[in-house]
Formats: sequence, structure tokens, C-alpha cells
Amino acid sequence: MESIRISIIQTDIVWENKQENLRLLHEKLQSLCGITEIVVLPEMFSTGFSMQSKILAEPNSGETITTLKQWAAKFQLAICGSYIATENEQFYNRAFFLTPEGEEFYYDKRHLFRMGREAEHFSAGDKRLIIPYHGWHICLLVCYDLRFPVWSRNIGNEYDLLIYVANWPIPRRLAWDTLLRARALENQCYVCGVNRVGTDGYQLSYNGGSKVYSAFGEEIGSFPDEKEGITTVRLNLTTLNQFREKFPVWKDADEFHL
Repeated sequence: MESIRISIIQTDIVWENKQENLRLLHEKLQSLCGITEIVVLPEMFSTGFSMQSKILAEPNSGETITTLKQWAAKFQLAICGSYIATENEQFYNRAFFLTPEGEEFYYDKRHLFRMGREAEHFSAGDKRLIIPYHGWHICLLVCYDLRFPVWSRNIGNEYDLLIYVANWPIPRRLAWDTLLRARALENQCYVCGVNRVGTDGYQLSYNGGSKVYSAFGEEIGSFPDEKEGITTVRLNLTTLNQFREKFPVWKDADEFHL
């Protein structure tokens, strides 16, 4: 698929209330049927950035992912975000990418937010994920991962679109804006970052800043700060590949081995 449409949902999150967050999402997905191919939600979209992992965690076979898989098929769009997962008696901040064809991909957040004591409640992942979808290759990462460029380095153009799902509070907003654009420039790819708005159960406030950048570092999609809403943009793979051929910075990139 030469072009693909991606929709960013910038929304408030009802604190630790899965049922209400799913209900609100269902309304939004109905409006996107036939409008987009990929829908991106914030980090921990169904609970907020809660450390109540033992109470809120579900397996991949639980209600949250089962429901999202049904909606992906019903509305014919891929859905990605993250949720609180459990597997083998461990807890993860787990990103997901669920396709209308029934494929499911998962990535466990590698960099746990030290200042929020996330590592005391969750286990870190150790594998990066590259998702093949409709002729595109997509790398899906989570929030604090944005601060670590080696983990997201695009060696040999292995991905075309880099997605960050986040709960990134207002005091650190400058870093969010700066690093999203930097990742697009250094990796010669599209970058999509989706953040929430509102106030969470720890009284941290969020003002959004959800954006899509081109490989040139140009802002091609966004939603106003403090507001809830949806923006849909079209990405073009031919345009991206032509830029990579004309200006092949990637050929001189350093290789990193983790």
C-alpha cells in the first residue's frame, strides 16, 4: 500500500476505569470506520498510568484485548496503544497492534520510568518489535522509550513509521516536542506520538501535544493542546523512499549492538 491513513486519538482517560474508557473508545472508533487504516491511542489507554499492576493487569486473552480485536475486525482498522498486562506472573506495560485481519503484535516497554517507580511494579521488555502491515514496516514504542535514541535507531531503514504511545505530563512537554521531531530526522521515517490530556489519579496534568512528523521533521498532523479529539493524516511510502534515496544519511549510520 503506497499510502496509509493514521488517526491519532488525543483523549482524557478515566482513572482506573476500564469499562468507561472502552465505552468512550467505541464511540470514537465508530466514527473512524472507512476513514483510516490505523488508530493510535495513548499509553495505558484503559486505566491511565497507574501502578496498580496486581489489580488491573490482564492477560492478552482478557477482556480488553479481546474487545479491541473484535472492534478492529468490525470497523476494519488496526488499533494500537498500551495496557497493563500480565504473563507468567509478571506485569508489563504492554503495547499492542491489532489488525482487522486478526493479527496481533505485542511489545513490552523497555525503559521503565524510574522517577514514577514504574520498575517497582512492572518488568521491562527486552525485544524491539517491527510490525509488517500493508507493505509498511512499523516500530511501536512506549513513552519513556522516546528518551533513548539507540533503542529506536532505524538501521538499514528497517521501519518506515515509528509510533510512540505516551502519558507525558506538562512539566516535561519541551522534551516530548523536541525528541519526537529529532527521531523523525535522525531515523528518516514518519514519527507519530500520541499523548493524553487531563489529570490522572496522582494529580499529574497532561496537555497533549499529539503529533505526526515527516522524515523531513515537518509537522504534518496534530491536535490542539488541552483538547480531546481525532486527527487523521495520510502517509506516503513512495515519498519517503524517494527522500531516502536522494539523501541517504542512513548509509552512514553507526551500528549499535545492545
